[in-house]
Amino acid sequence: MRRSADYEQVPRPVVALADEYPAGFVDPPHSHRRAQLLYATTGVMSVVTREGSFVIPPQRAVWIPGGVEHEVSCRGAVSLRTLYVEPDAGERLPRQTCVVEVTPLLRALILEVMRFAPEYAVEGREGLIVRLLLDEMLTLPVAGLHVPMPQDPRLARLCRAIIDDPAADADLDQMAEIARMSRRTLTRQFRLETGMSVAAWRQHVRLMEALSRLACGQPVTTVALDVGYDSPSSFTAVFHKVFGAAPSQYFARLQ
Repeated sequence: MRRSADYEQVPRPVVALADEYPAGFVDPPHSHRRAQLLYATTGVMSVVTREGSFVIPPQRAVWIPGGVEHEVSCRGAVSLRTLYVEPDAGERLPRQTCVVEVTPLLRALILEVMRFAPEYAVEGREGLIVRLLLDEMLTLPVAGLHVPMPQDPRLARLCRAIIDDPAADADLDQMAEIARMSRRTLTRQFRLETGMSVAAWRQHVRLMEALSRLACGQPVTTVALDVGYDSPSSFTAVFHKVFGAAPSQYFARLQ
């Protein structure tokens, strides 16, 4: 079976790899020379980099530029389709990690490229499809399904603790203790590095966690309580305010 390392030196602008991962699988922090587009035909993933934490529900994919260290977690069983893209394959491709919407055309192109041998004919039909794929990737809308990560290692430690347990109800003093900073320094530095207050950042993390759980089919009531909300109604109100739809309506739009 070919693995990702086998594709680093394949002399093609784009090569594809299909893989299956069990629920709970975690690929620890690593990076690739090539950029990647990670798309799950089934299942939900989350990706954490030094710049942010990203959740990838159905009909979304995550773009990771070459050289960016990242950790991938699978919420449920995931059927992953990965495109490895040479750095010079498209000058206008994103320079930062982001979640993008997968159009029906892009999905069809990804699945077709999965059928190609690694060293496909660049000048034939397969090469034309790859060029169309790259062109389609330039038009993809970016979905705001991430939270920014601070660069200060003390704040990053606090943020990782929140991501690992978003339902924890630590107050500001307790969070300052985790970060080993004064309360005043924590609030000032956190907003400076993320553009958000600590409370707003934690709420967004809770919503991202909720989104991934809902995409796996968990009930709204269970999800709301598990991520730290007092009631399903309070969770639904915040979810609607941020995403513009109630949970059931949001996922209906992704079908």
